[in-house]
Amino acid sequence: MPFREHLRELRSRLAKAMLGAFLGTIVGWVLHPWLIERLTGPSCRISGITAVAQATAECPNGLMVMQGVMTPLIFTFKVAFAAGLVLSSPVWSYQLWAFAAPGLHRSEKRYAIGFVVASVPLFLTGAGLAYWVFPQALEILLGFTPDSFSSSIQGDQFLDFLIRMILVFGVSFVVPVFLVLLNFTGVLAAETLTKRWRTIIMVIFVFSALATPTGDPLTMVILAFPLSLLFGLALGVITWRERLLARRRRAEEPSPDEAVSLDLTPSQIDVPQPVKE
Repeated sequence: MPFREHLRELRSRLAKAMLGAFLGTIVGWVLHPWLIERLTGPSCRISGITAVAQATAECPNGLMVMQGVMTPLIFTFKVAFAAGLVLSSPVWSYQLWAFAAPGLHRSEKRYAIGFVVASVPLFLTGAGLAYWVFPQALEILLGFTPDSFSSSIQGDQFLDFLIRMILVFGVSFVVPVFLVLLNFTGVLAAETLTKRWRTIIMVIFVFSALATPTGDPLTMVILAFPLSLLFGLALGVITWRERLLARRRRAEEPSPDEAVSLDLTPSQIDVPQPVKE
């Protein structure tokens, strides 16, 4: 395909993806009261902290505040846009796949489809775990508030903090699938991971300690333990695949005690013609 055709194809795919995100954002804007209540509700109901005096029905502790004239509008738009990206994910993911698929081999297409199928539920699992952990993490952080002070959180900071944590947990759960994909494409070998598994586990725990906002051992283990299990599962899949391939190669190779079959089919030999003087 010529370069100009690639640009036209890219422009078409981007336009369709942006249209899907725009329509999803409209739906998110319509549903934003329900979405905001689901996002802030568990964190608003945390106990054991000193909050501002005036509480609201949506946030009994009066923990969430908005500062500035434009902040409520920006906060609502962020919620609607995040919901739009999630709702339109089938559209823009398909457009991305449709643009890249013509340049892939048949085996690469199969691996890519398997990667997408496996990564989506893992990402959602990590995001759900982050949503469950976030109120506990927020309660631990706000528990350091002195008794002579009150605690309040700006809405935009709260949303950015929550989205960042969801992305960290979600992407972390997809990394083991990425390791399997690298092995299937011949980039990463099981021997490399087996030799360095202790180092990788230590890196997982260090990353979990840095990625979780509280720094307490409980929140760190909540992220590190499933990541370690997923790494072990990925290493098992990679090792099983390489052993299976090695067994197939040994089955295809002739045994040294087995006579090699010879091709006795006569072939035509070109006899040079004598040169006439």
